[in-house]
Amino acid sequence: MSKKDFVEKITAMEDDFAQWYTDVVKQAQLVDYGSVRGTMIIKPYGFALWENMRDELDRQIKETGHTNVYFPLFIPESLLQKEKDHVEGFAPEVAWVTHGGDEELGERICVRPTSEVLFCEYYSNNIHSYRDLPMLYNQWSNVVRWEKTTRPFLRSLEFLWQEGHTAHAAHEDAAEETERMLNVYNDVCENHLAIPMIKGYKTEKEKFAGAKYTMTIESLMHDGKALQAGTSHLFGTGFAEAFDIQYLDEDGNQQYVHQTSWGITTRLIGALIMVHGDNRGLVIPPRIAPTQVMIVPIAQHKEGVLDKAYDLRDQLAKIARVDIDASDKMPGWKFNECEMKGYPVRVEIGPKDIEKGQVVLVRRDTGEKEFVPMDQVEERLPALLEEIQQNLFDKALKHREEKTSVATNMEEFQQILDEKPGFIKAMWCGDVACEEKIKEDTMATSRCIPFEQEKVSEACVCCGKEAKEMVYWARAY
Repeated sequence: MSKKDFVEKITAMEDDFAQWYTDVVKQAQLVDYGSVRGTMIIKPYGFALWENMRDELDRQIKETGHTNVYFPLFIPESLLQKEKDHVEGFAPEVAWVTHGGDEELGERICVRPTSEVLFCEYYSNNIHSYRDLPMLYNQWSNVVRWEKTTRPFLRSLEFLWQEGHTAHAAHEDAAEETERMLNVYNDVCENHLAIPMIKGYKTEKEKFAGAKYTMTIESLMHDGKALQAGTSHLFGTGFAEAFDIQYLDEDGNQQYVHQTSWGITTRLIGALIMVHGDNRGLVIPPRIAPTQVMIVPIAQHKEGVLDKAYDLRDQLAKIARVDIDASDKMPGWKFNECEMKGYPVRVEIGPKDIEKGQVVLVRRDTGEKEFVPMDQVEERLPALLEEIQQNLFDKALKHREEKTSVATNMEEFQQILDEKPGFIKAMWCGDVACEEKIKEDTMATSRCIPFEQEKVSEACVCCGKEAKEMVYWARAY
C-alpha cells in the first residue's frame, strides 16, 4: 500500500470534520460498531488508551481518600421516582427492562443511566452517626442512555465512566469535595491528555438534574466546537431529604447529609482525537500513549538489523512503553501506521545507522527527525517525550486562544459563529429566557460561567439589560 493510498482512507478534516473523525476512529483501530445501533466495541488500542486515562484518574481518586465500590446495573422504577427533578432530567434517555425471560415484570426496571438513587438508598441504610461520615465512594462502570444521535466515544447508547458519590456532615465539606474533584479532572486532562480546560459553573438550565450547582471543565475541539470534559455536582441535602439520609450529630441531633457526585467518561478519548489529531491520524500525548515509542527496523532482512533493533527495544523498555514492528510490511507502510496510531516517537534503525552508531528519532507531533548516537538514546528519549507532551498542550492552548472571541451584541455573536467558530465570551443578565433565545437563534449553548470572571461589556449580549456575569458560549458536541 502506498503512502498516498493509506492517507486517502482519511477524509481531510478541512473538507468534512465529522467524517474525518469517523475515519480516524476506524482506521486507527479504536472501535468497531456493535450490532445494536449506537453501541461500540472498544478494540484493544482504544481500550488501552482508556486504561491509561483510567489508571491515572483512579490513582488520584484514591489519593484523595476515596474507595472503589460496585453497585448494580438495574434500578427499580419506584426508586428512580423518589427524586423528582432527577428522574425528569433523565426520563428521555432511560432504557427499561419490562420482561424477565417470558414473564412480564411486576415493576419496570431501569438500566442505569447514573447511580445517584442506588447510592442514596445505600446511604440511607448505612449512615447513622457522624462517625460514619464522610463516606467517599467511587465506581468504575458502564451506563446506558438511549441517545437519538450517536457517534463513537462522543455519544453512544452505552459508555464507560467513573462516578464518584460522597456524603458529608457539613455543607462546607461537600462544597470543598465538589471543587477538589473538579481540580483532579482538570489535572488529568491538562497534564496527561494535554488538553487545556476552562473551569466554571454550569448555568441553572444546564446543571445536573437535582443538583444545587454543577462545576464543569470545558474544552475546545479543532473544529471550534466545545466539549464538556468532566463535571462535579453539589447536591446539598436535596437527595438526602428525598431518601431520608440522616445521621446523629455530636450533640445527639438528627441532621441530613450533604452529598456530591462527579464523573468523566470515555468521551475523553473523543476529545483527545479532536484536539490533537491531524490529517494523518491520531496524535497521542506521551503520558497516556499505550505505545510511546515504536521501533521500525529498516532493511531488516540484512544481517544484524533485527538483532540490533531488539537489543534497542530491551534497552529502551526500562524508560518508556516501547514496541517493535518486525513484520514483513514495507517501511513506508509501517511509517504510515505509526502516524495513524499517533505513537509519539518513531525510532528508525537500519544498516547505515548501525554503521554510524546512531538511530533516527521521528516526532509524531512535528514530523522532525533527530539523529542520536546510540549511547545517548536513553538520555535523550525521556526529555523528548516531555517536549512533545508540552508542545501538544501549548499548541492546543494557542488554538483555543485564537478561536476565542468577544461579542457585545447578537449581531457580533452570530457573525463570529459563522466566520470564526469557537468560544465566545459574552455578558449575560442571568435570565434563562435570554439563554434559551441564544440557543434557539444560533444553536450555541452556555458552556460555563468561568471562575475567572471578566467584564467584556456592561450589557447582556442578548437583551441589552444590565449584565450579571460573563459566560463562555459555543456550539457543542
